[in-house]
Amino acid sequence: MSADDVRKDSDSGSLEAQDEKPNLVNNTNARIQNPLHGIPKDKLLSQVEEFANEKGLEDITSLLQKGALIAQNPSQFETIAELEEAEKAVIRRETTHKWHQPRDLYFTVILCSIAAAVQGWDQTGSNGANLSFPDEFDISLSDPVHGPRNEWIVGVINAGPYISSCLLGCWLTDPLNHFFGRRGTIFITGIFCTLSVIGSGCSQTWPQLFVTRLLLGIGMGAKASTVPVYAAENTPPSIRGGLVMSWQLWTACGIFLGFCANLILYQVGDIAWRLQLGSAFLPAIPLVVGIYFCPESPRWLMKKGRYLEAYESFKRLRNTELQAARDLYYVHRQLQEEFAVISGSTYISRFLELFTVPRVRRATLASWVVMIGQQMCGINIIAFYSSSIFLSAGYTVKSSLLASWGFGLVNWLFAFPAVWTIDTFGRRNLLLFTFPNMAWSLLAAGFCFFIPTDNSARIPCIALFVFIFAAFYSPGEGPVPFTYSAEVFPLTHREMGMSWAVATCLFWASVLSLTWPRMQTAMTSVGAFGFYAGLNVLAFVMIFLLMPETKQRTLEELDYVFAVPTSKHVKYQVTKFLPYWIKRWVFFQKDAKLEPLYDFSQVESVTVFEKGVGH
Repeated sequence: MSADDVRKDSDSGSLEAQDEKPNLVNNTNARIQNPLHGIPKDKLLSQVEEFANEKGLEDITSLLQKGALIAQNPSQFETIAELEEAEKAVIRRETTHKWHQPRDLYFTVILCSIAAAVQGWDQTGSNGANLSFPDEFDISLSDPVHGPRNEWIVGVINAGPYISSCLLGCWLTDPLNHFFGRRGTIFITGIFCTLSVIGSGCSQTWPQLFVTRLLLGIGMGAKASTVPVYAAENTPPSIRGGLVMSWQLWTACGIFLGFCANLILYQVGDIAWRLQLGSAFLPAIPLVVGIYFCPESPRWLMKKGRYLEAYESFKRLRNTELQAARDLYYVHRQLQEEFAVISGSTYISRFLELFTVPRVRRATLASWVVMIGQQMCGINIIAFYSSSIFLSAGYTVKSSLLASWGFGLVNWLFAFPAVWTIDTFGRRNLLLFTFPNMAWSLLAAGFCFFIPTDNSARIPCIALFVFIFAAFYSPGEGPVPFTYSAEVFPLTHREMGMSWAVATCLFWASVLSLTWPRMQTAMTSVGAFGFYAGLNVLAFVMIFLLMPETKQRTLEELDYVFAVPTSKHVKYQVTKFLPYWIKRWVFFQKDAKLEPLYDFSQVESVTVFEKGVGH
């Protein structure tokens, strides 16, 4: 779709409304508007007919017209005379049976979950290997002469995937998606994640191991930037959070499986570390094979002007053709708005517009906050180095691996509640609940290192608070960042925006991975854990001030949410939300009222949602 075509459509009056239309770039009134709001019925049906003729969809004109009428007034579909009773029953089931979705949608989510499991397993192979590969390559951390130098070498080997991810892998997402689509990109990254881990297990020197880890990072970065976006674009808004967060749920599963492999393989002898690193190829094989049985993202196809294919894709991802036609036309109309004001025509311009276009800049800031928060919380000092940490606390090698296995199990099991809470409790509220609890539990784990080594309570207390820390992390800062970042950017900048978000996450993961061995020695475990506990408090403040809520809004309606100025959002949190929270939950004033930030009077999402979400 060219910019001229979009402007022509806009100039033709396709977005006439009864009230003044909110600004998609700078929405100072915080008003969220349905792109079909206020259009007379005859005019809307005429526009749909023109759209069908233009896109070669004449055979489904009547379906598109019915879909447009539903999209215009979702809560009033019962009064639409054009709908048959069976069609009304289908729309009712969207709220009464929201998890009743077609097989192809769930198959797509399963493949995305396998991609996440690959990511998690790739992260933890080095955790167990850290106990033996340094001795194999004569870079032992206990070397009395070269110990400090070896700490940096081991750190850079562990950081290798994250270094290449943030510097190269994430930034390849945009061109890879442009030329190969979402599915093609996932296939390519699966190849990288298969061959590189096999190569790492066959390495003969530490520089060879470092290079294979760098190659692994290329696949990890592009995959982490693409898969959540692919899932977000395919799922309906009522369950988008629950399904997209499966990225973190199954990343946690992959971490757990990696710990299982570490524990099973540690006794096989000198090649244990090779098998621990190489075993991560196992989940990558079904990913490479299965991705081409999934439908391509319909939004990506529409971006390329391939509307017939987009409709076929929507049919596979929705229960009925009516729902597919409705979503096709609704997304098309919002994309007209989006492309008209945010064009992003070249790679460089799309990158620069992440920081120059107000609507995009606010999404960039919010995604940066949640992604850097995932590293500030300190979870990856456990995910990357738990075996070494437990060993330093006085565990045996076997007990260290068992404790790491327990951490992985807790991390996975406690991610499940987020499937149901992320679309009800909300992304923002989950984080505001979990960060304070992560701060105290991590601090408590650090203080447990003060317990004398001859005290039998030392080891179980350290493990207990590490497990509590993981239990608070998993339903909050675990699933939210990738879900949130995948949905906040407009389609024009979605690949570039997700690249930025994941590069932020993995850059700071590389910093953490690189510095932890030296930090633990220089600051002691108590100081290092206390440092990250303090960062949890800082991250809490950043999220409170800078992160808008996105639950249960369509991807297109979020354009208006992120067009609200950051200053307005910050002022609201400080002057409205904070006083309300203190009155309601500190002084228990049940009559305390909260004035909503967003005005949803001109929009009803494609599925009927609560009004006033987004505080």
